[in-house]
Order: sequence, then C-alpha cells, then structure tokens
Amino acid sequence: MYSKEEALLIKKEFWTAFAEAYPRKWLLYDTKIKNVAFKFYIDNKKAQVLLDIEQNDEEKRKIYFEKIASLKTILHQEYLPNAILERNFYLENGKIISRIWVEKESVGLNNKKYWTEIFEFFNQTMSQFEQFFFEHEDYIKNLEINT
Repeated sequence: MYSKEEALLIKKEFWTAFAEAYPRKWLLYDTKIKNVAFKFYIDNKKAQVLLDIEQNDEEKRKIYFEKIASLKTILHQEYLPNAILERNFYLENGKIISRIWVEKESVGLNNKKYWTEIFEFFNQTMSQFEQFFFEHEDYIKNLEINT
C-alpha cells in the first residue's frame, strides 16, 4: 500500500512517461461539443479509453448517445470491435451519463511492468476512437439530424 503522496508521485510519473512516449495532442475535451469528452482512465485493475457524454439536458444526452449508437456497427467493424456502449452509466457520485469505452483488464498503474502495454493500449485505442469521431463528427454534432 502506498501513502497518498507516493500514489500521487506514481500517477504523475505514469502520465509524464506516457506523454514522453506518445508526444501528441489528443482530442480529449476539444470535441467542440459541450460536455462530450474523450478520457484516459487507469487504476490498479484496468485501463480504459472513454467517451463520456455528460449533458445536463437529458434529451441532448440521449440524442448524442443514440447518434453514436446508430454507428455501432461501423464503430465495431472498422475501429473498435470491443467498444462498450452504455446509455445510462452511473458515476460513483450518482450522476447519470452516457459512456462509450474500451477496457483493458489485468493491468495496473502501480506496477511499472504494465506501463508500456498500457501506453500502447491508450495510443492505439484513442487513435482509433478519434478517427471514428473525426469521420462522423458532422453527423454526431448536428442535432437537427436525428437517428
């Protein structure tokens, strides 16, 4: 078990090493859709690449999610075959969001032997996710076009 300070140092070292290994600007929060963002997540059991739809307006959240869900076959066949789509995902704080993600299990932040594997997973998965988004962003962004 690590102290809080040690855990923070490991986390900082991890993200610094990732940025050095893959020095590029990721899309992340710059989707140009308010409250829709790509995220990296890592803990001591798994690594995830996420697309979170956190619209406060339930109807907008539903529309954005359904637009992406309507592209599920393309997402699975051409980009991310293991992507999981969940319209109502409950965060620990009780907030409901929509989430699309890809997960790699049995890896951990605190074990440096997994870092290269996690970095490769993050790079490959986020790159595919971004390509999917860029290819279909006009459709996803345009709320006038319903699914």
